[in-house]
Amino acid sequence: MTDPRAAYLAELAVMLSGSVRAAGAGTPTDPTRMLRSPRYLVVPSAAKPRVLVPAGAPRAAAAAIRYAVEAASPAARRRRELLAAAFRAGIGERICRDRLPEVSTVDGPALDEHLGEVLGQPVLLGVHVGPPRANRKPVLVLLDDRGTVLGFAKLGVNELTRELVDAEATALGLLAKADLGPVTVPVVRHHGTWGEHTLLVQAALPVWLPRATPSATEEAEEVALVAVAGCLGLRPAPYPGSSYEARLRSGVAALEQAADAARLDAVLTTLAGRADVLPFGCWHGDWNGTNNAVLADRRVLVWDWERFEADVPAGFDALHLTLQGAITRRGVPPWEAVGDLFAGAPELLAPFGVPAGSADLVTALYLVHLGIRYLHDRQAEAGARLGRVAEWLLPALEEQLPAVERGNA
Repeated sequence: MTDPRAAYLAELAVMLSGSVRAAGAGTPTDPTRMLRSPRYLVVPSAAKPRVLVPAGAPRAAAAAIRYAVEAASPAARRRRELLAAAFRAGIGERICRDRLPEVSTVDGPALDEHLGEVLGQPVLLGVHVGPPRANRKPVLVLLDDRGTVLGFAKLGVNELTRELVDAEATALGLLAKADLGPVTVPVVRHHGTWGEHTLLVQAALPVWLPRATPSATEEAEEVALVAVAGCLGLRPAPYPGSSYEARLRSGVAALEQAADAARLDAVLTTLAGRADVLPFGCWHGDWNGTNNAVLADRRVLVWDWERFEADVPAGFDALHLTLQGAITRRGVPPWEAVGDLFAGAPELLAPFGVPAGSADLVTALYLVHLGIRYLHDRQAEAGARLGRVAEWLLPALEEQLPAVERGNA
């Protein structure tokens, strides 16, 4: 079966080359516009791409593999380290031979050249090749030829991803002034445009420092989740009639998927009968276990703040981390994972000040929020499995709804 990431390589070739054409326009058909010496190796292969690394720079290539390749399981992490070691030893290019055709830079400097101007020094790029998602965009690790990480960058290449990149820049500016307890967030080094695209460059967080033990990680992460929820203050308010309820209603009304929107609207009508007073605060928006690291000194490094929001029920991050971990890391069927989430919600949400009797309401609101996001972003059309909310999120939520409706009755 063809890896769906392979088709993305043509778009990446255009984006990295300096062409200002929109992503997805494809590569030029005129052979005179193709360079003879492509700069990027496709690792592990063009048929199964996971990362692009700079050719002819073994230490930078090894670092790109370490910092741009996702590896959730111990086995995947071992494979990643072995591949990085092969590049450090100078044999990586014999193992990974496929190269990315490079489009001529007639429209301007290539992206690595532009980033070199931004940072004031030569830059090599490692490029994560992500799975099909509506919010897929180039995520770049910026390196020197010794493999030192200079920073990370994101490129917004369509309406949705441009909005997300701009939102992350705004969030990081706000969080730089907030009390985040043990949480460390990236510093913005540059926020601007490159051709048609939005560009955000962030300083590198010290992810290479020694990590905490598993038990210490769990404890520190809980403290960090609570700190983010309260970083701009917590306020108690009844859910019915709240500005948050109005935002959810507006979000559902704006959806183009009429059948799914009607089901979400019916859920909201049911939840409006709950008069619970909830603590409202902030959430990272996508804390999923792959975008944070707990260091041995108990600092918690957290990145990917593009979904940050204020004025949501406190505890959403804990629910999201638990649900995503169950589905994507432990392989729990999504429907079953939702049931488990409701069962564990009182304990999960207690540190956020959510009364045990209101945990089911907060969980239901989180799932509505997530459903609106997936539908608004058209995740299903982009090929994201969890984007098909009618196959798991909606029926699982509706199954729990009678118990939620009785909650405080």
